[in-house]
Amino acid sequence: MPFPRTRRRTFMLIIFTLFLAPLLARAALYWMGSDARSWRDADWSSTRTLPAAKDHAPARLVIYSGTTGAWKGIFSVHSWVVFKRANAATWTRYDVVGWGSPVRANGWPADGRWYGNMPVAIADVSGEAAETMIPKVEAAVRDYAYANSGDYRIWPGPNSNSFTAAVLRAVPELGATLPPNAVGRDFRDRFYAGRTDSGTGVEINLYGLADVKIGWVEGIEVGLLGLVAGLDLRHPAIKLPGFGRIGVPMPVEPALAR
Repeated sequence: MPFPRTRRRTFMLIIFTLFLAPLLARAALYWMGSDARSWRDADWSSTRTLPAAKDHAPARLVIYSGTTGAWKGIFSVHSWVVFKRANAATWTRYDVVGWGSPVRANGWPADGRWYGNMPVAIADVSGEAAETMIPKVEAAVRDYAYANSGDYRIWPGPNSNSFTAAVLRAVPELGATLPPNAVGRDFRDRFYAGRTDSGTGVEINLYGLADVKIGWVEGIEVGLLGLVAGLDLRHPAIKLPGFGRIGVPMPVEPALAR
């Protein structure tokens, strides 16, 4: 039966081109690079991109991501949540990590490097809008379903990106989504069909192992085993496993993306 065989070959070629080849290229770049290979060798210091909390009176909410270290950096970024209420003297940062109690408060500088890598702001909201959103963020952190020791799973989740995605779902007015190479962001503990994290599209998701999204913020995405390939139509770019977005830089949206 030559037709089915040809169809299988075409399917396997598509899978290789969209999902495996980018990872092999990313692995080669990692092998040739000089990024920190362990947490002991990495720089975790503040980037000084955020002002001191006492010098910034308005409320502010920032979602960050930064390329992770060692072999995990081939596949994924790490993400976290930072905020301060109006006139607060300190920033509050929440991450999820893979050892001990998963949810950590203020374990690193609010704008710190992650494994030596410069973080990128996914969303940045100030003033009254941030003041309105922060209680929703705090509730999402408090109610996070995988906050007990042993709940963390590096793949397919729940991991650090599953946590940040849960926060984004609780605050859809941010109109934000995590980068396509934030492995674990699409983790679900059940079959899901409904709105995307940003609230600007629709999604069909099978436990985070296979999913399809179409939305204004998300663009067109196809997920397979936690890896994502797709197109960003709003800010033209392609999305590839390991690399994330390649194309027009995506500006940080200060409020609901339109």
